[in-house]
Amino acid sequence: MLPDPLTLWLRAVPDRAHTAVLAAIFTHLLRGQPLRARLAELAGKRVRLEITDGGSVLDFEITPVGLRAAAGAEPHVRIRGRVEDFLALALRREDPDTLFFNRRLSLEGETEAGLHVKNLLDALEYDLEAHVRDVLGGAPARLALGLLRATPLARRLSGVSGVPRARS
Repeated sequence: MLPDPLTLWLRAVPDRAHTAVLAAIFTHLLRGQPLRARLAELAGKRVRLEITDGGSVLDFEITPVGLRAAAGAEPHVRIRGRVEDFLALALRREDPDTLFFNRRLSLEGETEAGLHVKNLLDALEYDLEAHVRDVLGGAPARLALGLLRATPLARRLSGVSGVPRARS
């Protein structure tokens, strides 16, 4: 069986590049989110994601505003699993408890920090409107949100948390 394109990409691109890009994306996406305020509780903790089928090891340090790459530093918490299970977690297709309970993802390291990370993942609900307001501010945010509400995509996603409801 051939590996999927994402697994091939993970194998072809150095882990440092993955880590830097994912840290920047995650930190940006946290703007305007309530979860961001809770990161200070874990600031300085290092988390390692080990993607078993992609052969990747991604090391992050939690900061008060997001993540930064922490290549080579010994992690406080390790989360190990297959790329499809990390995607299910990231896209909220499955809740963290199910993935950890069914041993599709494993969590090792400092018990308190690991539990805290898992609880943050469990509490993650993305608020797109809050993100747009934080990033753009004022009138540009109102304009962008108005345009988003007018798109057919907004009508299809109107039941999803944080997606602005389309006006009929």
